[in-house]
Amino acid sequence: MPEVLRGIGVGHGLTAGPILRMAPPLELPPPRTVAAAETEREVDLAVRALTSVQRDLRERAEAATDATTADILEAQVALAADPVLEDGVTTRIRNGTDAPHALRETFDEHRAALEAIGGLFAERIGDLDDLASRALAVVLGREMPGIPDPGHPFILVADDLAPADTAGLDSTTVLALVTERGGPTSHTAIIARSLGLPAVVGCRGILGRPDEELVTVDGATGEVHVGVGGDDVADALDRAALRQDADGRGPGRTADGRPVDLLVNIGSAADLAGVGPVEVSGVAGVGLFRTEFLFLDREKEPTFDEQARAYAEVFRAAGERPVVVRTLDAGADKPLPFLGLPDEPNPALGVRGLRVARLRPETLDVQLAAIAEAAVQTGAQVHVMAPMVATAREAAEFVDRARGHGLGNVGVMVEVPAAALRAGRLLEVADFLSIGTNDLAQYTLAVDRQNGDLPDLLDPWQPALLQLIAQCAEAGRARGKPVSVCGEAAGDPLLAPVLAGLGIDKLSMAPRGVAAVRAALAEHDMAACRRMADAALDADDAAGARTAALAAR
Repeated sequence: MPEVLRGIGVGHGLTAGPILRMAPPLELPPPRTVAAAETEREVDLAVRALTSVQRDLRERAEAATDATTADILEAQVALAADPVLEDGVTTRIRNGTDAPHALRETFDEHRAALEAIGGLFAERIGDLDDLASRALAVVLGREMPGIPDPGHPFILVADDLAPADTAGLDSTTVLALVTERGGPTSHTAIIARSLGLPAVVGCRGILGRPDEELVTVDGATGEVHVGVGGDDVADALDRAALRQDADGRGPGRTADGRPVDLLVNIGSAADLAGVGPVEVSGVAGVGLFRTEFLFLDREKEPTFDEQARAYAEVFRAAGERPVVVRTLDAGADKPLPFLGLPDEPNPALGVRGLRVARLRPETLDVQLAAIAEAAVQTGAQVHVMAPMVATAREAAEFVDRARGHGLGNVGVMVEVPAAALRAGRLLEVADFLSIGTNDLAQYTLAVDRQNGDLPDLLDPWQPALLQLIAQCAEAGRARGKPVSVCGEAAGDPLLAPVLAGLGIDKLSMAPRGVAAVRAALAEHDMAACRRMADAALDADDAAGARTAALAAR
């Protein structure tokens, strides 16, 4: 009998087909004691395995077709190259442990450390597990973990997916991704959106289904219908085709013509190639330019000239459309060696985002000066905003600082409840607000955004989160200033009409999400959007909000 499994839809779209599960983790042979004469050979074996994994991941990064995947893989290379990892392995071998078990024990130790720290450090656990599997495969002479190749299209099912698993993924063969674990900001979610694949994460029970079972996957609703028949598959594919045909072109607007600007989130100029504002019909500009790409994995801070060149490249690629630049979103939770920030017991609640300027004001000043210089060089419409603003005083200080560097349109991000509750005060000094729903959900519902055990609390349909968004929109209307959503919620085609109904008139998302959101808005007039919004706000939880909104259309 067909049944419905529910998770979080993170890669929007509808599809159907047979499922195939990723291979289970490698089983180690029984441990053995390494004799003194074997020690150096065993050390060499383990070190070569780590080096081989680094080389393989670097090649995958270079071959990646999109910048998002390449950046994630490069970060995994850096993790594999950590000298502390190699030191732990060699120490264990010299104490008599064989290479496979020395690798396993060292990776387990690092895994436990990340788990204990929690927060955004814990998001690297999946990467670490993948590195362990790959290194063990090399040492044991086994086949490297990877995507099944059955010779026909299928839906990939896994406990979770590592960046290396999905980097070379063929989207003509893999129809969708469904994972037992993971959250809306996991690497699986990010890569699925960049590839334009339907995907559902945090889908409990999916690993218990047999290979080749037919299922339907709706990345918008987060529903996976299992045990379906051929007619159900055909119906789902027909509905998917209709959705695609309805995507249309042109600017975002509701059925009765109310404009809703559709913008894109990018990390570099490469993200605009082929799918950016100059290629996607009707896109109003870049709603979120993440500048972290220039700072990651560096021992020294990028210079003013380096930054100005990189920003100018993005501004030129965007053409005449405006670009909203987010200043460096880093800190103790995303450690950058050159910042020299102290360790913190709870990084998610510590020095991050704009707060870094309290300890390193010169870093922010150099970045703002470089953004301003790049804007002058290119003549681009550049707006700038700061992450992790909590108070009106912080907003005012950032606005004054940015304007002091010659930047005229200055806003702030709303990522903590305090900022949402005082949105009106923030807009007394800021020119606009941009709501980051991922962090706002984390801080509103008191749940780590990487915690796959609590996916319902991270769901952007949570009524408490929607209420805070509505308050920000109302503050914007009262002061005649724009309020946008640039978190993952903006790319949800079911949620887009609700956000419009709440008063949001700018949505910024991964480029491949634009068409589906455009189509969803075009199917609803503003009266329907407001009905959906009211119904969602009146619900008790995320599932109820989604159900109520759909019923109110």
